[in-house]
Amino acid sequence: MITDTTLAFLRELKGNNERVWFTEHKSEYQQAYGEMLDTVLQLLVAISAFDQGIALSGLDPKSCMMRINRDIRFSKDKSPYKTNFFAFISKGGRKGPLGGYYLHIEPGATFAGGGIYMPEAAVLEELRREIDAHFAEWQSLIAQKEFSSHFPEGILPSGKLVRPPKGYDSTNPAIEYLKFKGYYTQRFFTDDEVTNPGFVAELAKTFGVVSPLVQFLNGALSRE
Repeated sequence: MITDTTLAFLRELKGNNERVWFTEHKSEYQQAYGEMLDTVLQLLVAISAFDQGIALSGLDPKSCMMRINRDIRFSKDKSPYKTNFFAFISKGGRKGPLGGYYLHIEPGATFAGGGIYMPEAAVLEELRREIDAHFAEWQSLIAQKEFSSHFPEGILPSGKLVRPPKGYDSTNPAIEYLKFKGYYTQRFFTDDEVTNPGFVAELAKTFGVVSPLVQFLNGALSRE
């Protein structure tokens, strides 16, 4: 589970984001990393209970986690480390095009959800076709009371077009969703919720609620 120790490490890292400090506190990083890794391992087991794709994927929990080192080659911000832990669980792997479940751990700003964020153009077009062709099913998924209670903001776009995408008319019933450049959900957690022993169970419940959406999106990308 995630403890105060992990959150304390991330807070200190934010105020001391330099290689010398990180090296001096390597053991604290390793403990924090271990807590995050254990959380991801537990989530893989929990998600496998309702997502067969994850159950059959044989994912290594380490492969689901993002590196803490930042890519600073083209950034004005030369801080060497991220000040959060991030994991993405998808049957296609962290770098694949398929949708999945994500967890962002950061003091005062932890959130989780599922979907597909900023897909490539070809993938996005397939998603739009699926939503257009099965809009009633799409509406039914996001109209569920449990879905709304977990994700009151509904489906979020990773960017949105001002005009309808090519091939779609402005009168299309699904047009507002077809303008989206991605499809994901987001739920925030307080630090007290994160360090609560029941946090993994609550995450599993959250991911279970968003699982039908993830599988709807992945269905568009899994056809022969």
